[in-house]
Amino acid sequence: MPRVQTFDAIIVGAGAAGLFCAGIAGQRGRRVLLIDHSPKIAEKIRISGGGRANFTNRDLDPRAPQKHFVGENPNFCRSALSRYTPTDFIGLLQRHGVAWHEKHKGQLFCDRSADDLIQALLRECEAGGVDRWQPCAVRAVRQDGDGAYALDTDRGPVRAPKLVVATGGLPVPQIGASDFGLRLAAQFGLRVIEPRPALVPLTFDGAAWTPYAGLAGLALPVRIETGGKKDRMAFDEDLLFTHRGLSGPAVLQISSYWQAGAPIRLNLAPDTDLGAALGDAKRRSRKLLANELAQWVPARLADAWAAQDGDWQRPVMETADRALARLAERLQRWELVPTGTEGWRKAEVMRGGVDTRELSQQTLESRQAGLFFIGEVVDVTGWLGGYNFQWAWASAHACAQAL
Repeated sequence: MPRVQTFDAIIVGAGAAGLFCAGIAGQRGRRVLLIDHSPKIAEKIRISGGGRANFTNRDLDPRAPQKHFVGENPNFCRSALSRYTPTDFIGLLQRHGVAWHEKHKGQLFCDRSADDLIQALLRECEAGGVDRWQPCAVRAVRQDGDGAYALDTDRGPVRAPKLVVATGGLPVPQIGASDFGLRLAAQFGLRVIEPRPALVPLTFDGAAWTPYAGLAGLALPVRIETGGKKDRMAFDEDLLFTHRGLSGPAVLQISSYWQAGAPIRLNLAPDTDLGAALGDAKRRSRKLLANELAQWVPARLADAWAAQDGDWQRPVMETADRALARLAERLQRWELVPTGTEGWRKAEVMRGGVDTRELSQQTLESRQAGLFFIGEVVDVTGWLGGYNFQWAWASAHACAQAL
């Protein structure tokens, strides 16, 4: 029988939340083992933010976290987020000499590379004397008679009184995403909110999308919304046309709120009263309607729209008022029903996960004593723009204090 190695805490998953939690717990004097099945360290950090890791967002308001987070209970994240803020994480990076810059809407990125952030987290783990086994798969988990957790791993049996699950969600399976954390929660009788892709492009029926497929690659600022009077959600962001549907920040944001079968509504010229503008153009311009329309929307979009109706394929001064009004209405209240999403392969995060009703807001410990869940595996999903990383740091910090 191989010798069983014992630790104060075992953390499964060496991504953002797992690395950060391990480093803090180790520096607090705990003997920590960090395990990950992937040969590559923190690959999701490495590929995020175009390789520069959008690591937090200055606009986050910990007093009203539900504004930037979704889930069955968005308020759950308030405790952790108020105790470890974007300012706290910025301070950590500054101590490690990681240069960063702010883009629009409070988004913070590494100046040079996401690897600078990964190396900072690894140095935190080194400072805490963390043992890291990678690649190393966990084959089985069980609870001993004394309440400790025993794990069978590729490098032999280990046990600890505290087990932290930081295995992330299901997006980007090509870099090693797995459902390990969700299966483990179910094994110990904890409820799981059904996972679905979030921050993900939306797709449309092939035939219905044909008039717009030629617009692939076109981007423009829009207002996008979904939901009814009680649950309406709207964003002012950039839209990107793709061969199969719509993407870009506007669509990624709304995808976290969109329900299958429901429409989305788009204003393709959000800063213009298009009806009034076209009426004014009719009085003074001899241009084709599409050419006139190109003042307010990209020319390719203007051409594609005008091509859909014979009434729109003439000079603007010869176009009937009703036809102009119909065009303005269509462009500023375009309603369409997605047939689906691009799925886990293209999703940035997972919506759903371990039910927050099973977890302590203060410590992230589940009602299964000694078993903790942090980061994306929990049913807490942030907006695009660094919010999900801040949840990783904050939940990891709260958990590490409790270890």
